[in-house]
Amino acid sequence: MSDIGEHSAQTSLAYDFPLLGVFWSVLWLFLWIMWLVLLFRIVGDVLRDDELSGWAKAGWLAFCILLPFLGVFVYVMARGRNMGRREIAQARAQQEDFNAYIRQTAAGGGTGSVDELARLSEIRARGDITDEEFRRAKELVLSGHRPAEHPGSTTLPASGR
Repeated sequence: MSDIGEHSAQTSLAYDFPLLGVFWSVLWLFLWIMWLVLLFRIVGDVLRDDELSGWAKAGWLAFCILLPFLGVFVYVMARGRNMGRREIAQARAQQEDFNAYIRQTAAGGGTGSVDELARLSEIRARGDITDEEFRRAKELVLSGHRPAEHPGSTTLPASGR
């Protein structure tokens, strides 16, 4: 009789049902990954924030690394309200930099260094510039500077041509 009483008092755990065990494992994995994402966003926010001094950044990073769960939660409570604003400001700044780069590149006439080198090679082949002038102009193009419209004009006086 005591055997029947022990059997009816036995409790079932979630891991007694395989599908429920998989659900709990996936839930814990998801929560762990979400916490890691939040930790990396906080580290990025700390490093990106221009209002914090170097010591404040070091303090927040040490707090989040040494006491990760507590550090993340305290940071979110203390500075979480402005995290989105700082991220949006950074995205806008990156977009403005990209747009400025595109405008600068488009204003350059679309000629790249390959086109510049081909043009210089044609000028040298016609005999308008010497090999030394070609070499100097090629170095300018490869270093990212544009050569003068007539590369030889930098070495010759204006009345020479």
